[in-house]
Amino acid sequence: MPDLIGRTLGHYRITAKIGEGGMGEVYRANDERLDRDVAVKVLPEAAAQDADRLARFEREAKLLASLNHPNIATLHGLEKEESRRFLVMELVEGESLAGVIARGPIPFDKALPINDDPVVRLIKRQLTSRKMDISNSRSPNWDMLMR
Repeated sequence: MPDLIGRTLGHYRITAKIGEGGMGEVYRANDERLDRDVAVKVLPEAAAQDADRLARFEREAKLLASLNHPNIATLHGLEKEESRRFLVMELVEGESLAGVIARGPIPFDKALPINDDPVVRLIKRQLTSRKMDISNSRSPNWDMLMR
């Protein structure tokens, strides 16, 4: 995928790359209409031409739009500009779950309570079905796991 940093998609000015996964790349962007930072997930152009991958991307958007939980980023929109398809989401600052795991084992007493969280169950389901990459799972609270 070509470098998008410094470019504009719709009214979103791309400022930095913050992650990538099987369904595309995630960028930090500035919403120039509302003057706020957002996350923009861009589907690769080749994938946008593949009906199955495009349908998966749109299903992901509908799933995100149907969820309302403090630990799930809010979806602001499913957008199209020329041949590019992208999601615009709430920007969640913080360390990736992959980064937390890389630091070492999570103490049992910290891991057990989170295991009952509905978001954690959703993440586990997505991980086993390979629909989510933990390097893109961010929370300002992951560091609490290691305390």
